[in-house]
Amino acid sequence: MFAAAGDSMLSHGMKQTGNISLHHLQSVIFAILNPWVAIGILLLLAFFATYMTALSWADLTYVLPATSLGYVILALVARFVLREHVSPLRWLGIALITGGVGFIAGGPEITIHPSKGPPSREEREKDGAPELEVASKLGDRI
Repeated sequence: MFAAAGDSMLSHGMKQTGNISLHHLQSVIFAILNPWVAIGILLLLAFFATYMTALSWADLTYVLPATSLGYVILALVARFVLREHVSPLRWLGIALITGGVGFIAGGPEITIHPSKGPPSREEREKDGAPELEVASKLGDRI
């Protein structure tokens, strides 16, 4: 949701700003100072924060297709808010993406390797809190 909203805000702001060139730094700074562009950038930063969080507990092959639902939201915003033309071929592509996400969502969110099995409680605590490992070692000595 953050990505679709951020992209929409960025698009709206850049249409107001006009063409920019990386060779003219002043035009880039002027674009960033546009409120729509700035809000778009902040929303995209929020997307990356949530994306990193999701990748910390789920496989990329689960998280990435889930983010593609943003394409559906983005197409709807582009068509009905930004008044852009969305061709029938693009709608077909969006329908295929939606179907693919449905297939992915039916599977597990994390790969469990048969040779290892799921991580034990101790392994999860050890990975999440190194200070617990030190405390448990000290406790063994006391």
